[in-house]
Amino acid sequence: MSGSFFETAGPAIRLELVLALGSTPRAAGTVMYVSADRTEGTIGGGRLEFVAIEAAREMLAAGSAERRLEMPLGPEIGQCCGGYVAISMLRLDAAMLAREGERLAAARRNNPSIYIFGAGHVGRALAAATSLLPVRTVLVDEREEQLALCQAPVEQRLTPLPEAEVRGAPPGSAFVVLTHDHALDFIIAAEALMRGDAAYVGMIGSKTKRASFERWCAKSSASVGDTAPLLCPIGSAGSDDKRPEVIAAFVAAEVIARLTEAQATGDAAPQQIRAGGRVG
Repeated sequence: MSGSFFETAGPAIRLELVLALGSTPRAAGTVMYVSADRTEGTIGGGRLEFVAIEAAREMLAAGSAERRLEMPLGPEIGQCCGGYVAISMLRLDAAMLAREGERLAAARRNNPSIYIFGAGHVGRALAAATSLLPVRTVLVDEREEQLALCQAPVEQRLTPLPEAEVRGAPPGSAFVVLTHDHALDFIIAAEALMRGDAAYVGMIGSKTKRASFERWCAKSSASVGDTAPLLCPIGSAGSDDKRPEVIAAFVAAEVIARLTEAQATGDAAPQQIRAGGRVG
């Protein structure tokens, strides 16, 4: 949600799905906002959302403070979900709307993090793909000129020691490794695996590259431990298409699925992050 909506002076209606029974387009707890001429967020689109927006604007026009809207999602409203929803509607003045925006901004800062190592063609495409997701994306590279080519609204880190970004990442982060240097890929992937709390560790390459990484780990002075959590190749459940944007689409889907699963199960438990220099 963009901050500009919450900075507007006009009042708005906060819509929340407080009940979602059966098949519904969004789950209970989903929120959207409606002003006189704009909307922010979605409760599922379609006729459901159209009716809810219309009701919210009726509230704004009438100066109403609260309302509850209940609706079966059947043929009578032109939807075939078959579920049933209840929507709580609350009028927010400018000050309340601003506070709501601040609360949501704080919540976004707690979104799970995806660290993309390598700002080449695939890295930049992946940054663009993940910038649309409810995550915090960090693009890391040693090359300033490659980072400068990224137009996606994501964090950028220019550093000669990319593996240091692994050590400083929040618990439960995802790490996608696709630099221009296989040796650097191995160092970063090893650091991510040694954390023990990553929700996802993936490295671009092939089965042959994975085998080379495992041999490298066996000879390394660092105790990398179990390499089974590493996904390599990444995005392999999708397509053999090698275009950067296509690879990025499948990898983004793979990463968000793993992050969602980790959040739901609590598998990504915080552990002590290992300190030290480059491994190898």
